Amino acid sequence: MIQLQTFSSSPVKMSKPQKDRNMNTMRRTLYKFLLVAAAALSLGAISVQANAATAEDLNADAARALQTLYKTNPAAEAISKKARAILVFPKILKAGLVFGGSYGEGVLMKNSQVAGYYNSVSASWGWQAGAESYGYVVFLMNNKAVNYLDKSKGWEIGVGPSVVVVDEGVAKNLSTTTLKNDAYAFIFDQQGLMATLSIEGTKISRIKVKH
Repeated sequence: MIQLQTFSSSPVKMSKPQKDRNMNTMRRTLYKFLLVAAAALSLGAISVQANAATAEDLNADAARALQTLYKTNPAAEAISKKARAILVFPKILKAGLVFGGSYGEGVLMKNSQVAGYYNSVSASWGWQAGAESYGYVVFLMNNKAVNYLDKSKGWEIGVGPSVVVVDEGVAKNLSTTTLKNDAYAFIFDQQGLMATLSIEGTKISRIKVKH
């Protein structure tokens, strides 16, 4: 026999011991959840360090990434000819399940020469589930943007130099005579199932790599 339980519309009053037990249970659950999240992030960091790319790898990957971008987006190639420097991140890996994060390593080019190596790191909180990979390139258009990158201990996109992310709509109305912003970013080669993709809030920092 199935018994149906009825509920009164009036609030149920809990004794102080009951409230304390409920609070302790919630704290323990939250604590375990945070431990799992911290462990996952730590393992991810260890994996990244263990598989860090060499300078030779990054140089080759960056060159291929630029060729791919220029073939699929002529506006990017036109902007590159006006840029003072170019940040190339060939592959960013992003994953999330409530907590989310992304990581990748790339190259700074000045006058077609490698000028340094950087990583791209982001963290987020909110409804998200899945994994994906993508690449992105940031064209630094003036000395202000280049100097900010050189002198800062980490450039968080959205703070400092103005950055325009160029999608198909922006690209249609963009020409070398209308370039007013400090930097222009192109995201390409996106693969995965995550619903949204943004580089705002991403932190770019200089790194040392093996030669």
